[in-house]
Amino acid sequence: EIGGQISDPLAMYMADIYTVSVNLAGLPAVAVPCGFTGEGLPVGMQFIGNSFEEKKLIKMAGAYQQLTDYHRKRPEIFGSTEILGKGGAK
Repeated sequence: EIGGQISDPLAMYMADIYTVSVNLAGLPAVAVPCGFTGEGLPVGMQFIGNSFEEKKLIKMAGAYQQLTDYHRKRPEIFGSTEILGKGGAK
């Protein structure tokens, strides 16, 4: 549920604890899709780099996507997990 944790500050804090520290440190990061849960929801993986290493992160994310096809699949919640064409979502 969108906004469901607003009344629970501890739950909001715990949801952000793994990403906020990267932002506060000023480190570059990129997230890529890496699979689906048993319920069919998408899962992402975050790569975090050293300061001013954005180019290296982008190359790594691109290489990961060349080896997998998760970035082209749709969650079952949308009707199927068909692989999308190079143009993106239909």
